[in-house]
Amino acid sequence: MESYIDIELGIRLVISFLLGAAIGLEREYHSKAAGLRTMIMICLGSTIFTEISIILGGSNPDRIAANIVTGVGFLGAGVIFKDGLSVSGITTATTIWISAAMGMAVGAGQYFIAVVSTGVIIIVLSMFNKLQRFVEKLHQVRTYKVSINITDENVIEPEMKLLALSYNHKRSSKENNTLNVFYEVIGSEKKLNSLTESLKKNEKVISFEY
Repeated sequence: MESYIDIELGIRLVISFLLGAAIGLEREYHSKAAGLRTMIMICLGSTIFTEISIILGGSNPDRIAANIVTGVGFLGAGVIFKDGLSVSGITTATTIWISAAMGMAVGAGQYFIAVVSTGVIIIVLSMFNKLQRFVEKLHQVRTYKVSINITDENVIEPEMKLLALSYNHKRSSKENNTLNVFYEVIGSEKKLNSLTESLKKNEKVISFEY
């Protein structure tokens, strides 16, 4: 009986390794911060913790498994970065989180849930990336921070109107004689790139970022 249990645990660890590797390979292929080894370790670790939680039992057999969600949440937060006015790493963070869920499913013996979910995750990460790029070409929302001389306050909006872009003036801040203006601009990728090029060539624009 004990030998049977050991074999079952070994099979679960192998399945966890394979599922973590499948997700990790996709992330590694796209050169993401959390790649092959990270996903394998997260998936395996979640499986092991879930198994230990089940073996220990007690009045609250789910106490260890419940803390995996919190612990992995902190781990995922470490790969989210703010770059200028944009935020990156959210998809990687959620992939870490859901890889832990796959490991927990394997540890609990729910192989069907784990395998099917892993397939769905890989489809979302790989194929939906192309769909996302297609949508981004048609519609994007960018937040621009443009620094201009305080006397040239109305130099930006005519550019956006000329390109038929939708925009919303979020806020402004003054620093000496420089005015920092924040706009949320909505339009196609082509039009937004045209706005970026226009701002580069505009001599009245001191600096800008988005």
